[in-house]
Amino acid sequence: MRIIVHTGKGGVGKTSISAATALRCAELGQRTIVISTDTAHSLADALDMKIGPEPVQLHDNLWAQEVDARYSIEKYWGRFQQYMVTLFTQRGIDEIVAEEVTLLPGLEEGAHLLWINKFYEEKEFDTLIVDAAPTAETLRLLSLPDATRWWLEKIISLTSGRAGMLLRPLSKLAMGTDLPDNEAMAAVKNLFDTLDRVRELMGDPSMSSIRLVVNAEKMVIKETQRTFTYLNLYGYPVDAVLCNRVIPATVTDPYFAAWKRQQEDNLGLIGETFGSLPLLTAPLFDSEMGGLDGLRRMGDALYGQTNPADVLFEGQTHTISPDGAGGYFLRVPLPFADKKDLDLYRSADELTLRVGPYRRNVVLPHTIHSLEIGEAQFEESVLRIHFIAGKKR
Repeated sequence: MRIIVHTGKGGVGKTSISAATALRCAELGQRTIVISTDTAHSLADALDMKIGPEPVQLHDNLWAQEVDARYSIEKYWGRFQQYMVTLFTQRGIDEIVAEEVTLLPGLEEGAHLLWINKFYEEKEFDTLIVDAAPTAETLRLLSLPDATRWWLEKIISLTSGRAGMLLRPLSKLAMGTDLPDNEAMAAVKNLFDTLDRVRELMGDPSMSSIRLVVNAEKMVIKETQRTFTYLNLYGYPVDAVLCNRVIPATVTDPYFAAWKRQQEDNLGLIGETFGSLPLLTAPLFDSEMGGLDGLRRMGDALYGQTNPADVLFEGQTHTISPDGAGGYFLRVPLPFADKKDLDLYRSADELTLRVGPYRRNVVLPHTIHSLEIGEAQFEESVLRIHFIAGKKR
């Protein structure tokens, strides 16, 4: 199964592009499902059909689903949450408040992506298109906080085996309630096992692709650039940038002249920002893109003769990895570059590489902001920059 996730700033048209991509894959003969993991669902509006929390077939080879976060939470977290709610209510906390505070941070959003594992295991579909939340936060939430995982693993170790047999009779006296039963703890373990499997699927470039949806606007591009850097940091494969609502060259009305020039400049910025990633564009259409006919037009304009399920780019435009001593290595492939043509500029949160007349901007994650450049080496067409601890900026 191929998994294609569209993410980007809110309002750039991810939902329409996701629906158009799914329709194109379906009409190429692939059994395709498109799911919305955005809490503000608009997938049904884009398709102009009624869908719900379970997959619904809309067309030959095409299914759609607007994932119900609460259902997902109940499925993967319900038993343990019931135990925690009981514990809190016995301490005088209102039950509704207890239900809210016993959710793991980010679980409500991250639970959407647990469906990916379900579809992968059932092998019913060839292609899964994900209309993701307005940023890559949904993907980062797959890595739930280490402290939370540590805490839960400690509880699991205490409530299983001989330790659990010894502590369970004492828990009623010490806490006023029993330790969670084995079934509840098994549900917790299943949650984390499932998240781990999904993370493996999402990190496999032969199976999954993240695609960044942007408009030709500087603010949108800059936010998406930060998203791209974090996706590289977490090892998620990005294989294309999809730019939506580009004013066609055939539009000659003087009212749009300045806007067109600005879009042309920003399309150049996309090239500087995302390096060798393929750029696919969809025009600003003369009507809303809704319903199968409109989505088919968008798919034709965006992909041409390309199969959206193909891997559009292999490799990474840059990688960030720890050095084991509190620093980080940033590696940027620069094929065909000449060392004497390289220049490097750095601000607190951004790195600018100049290769002859071309420029490349890399947004640095927060973990690197306080580090300094120790050395930079260019070998075998890869620029390696070592960030080390130094005076705070």
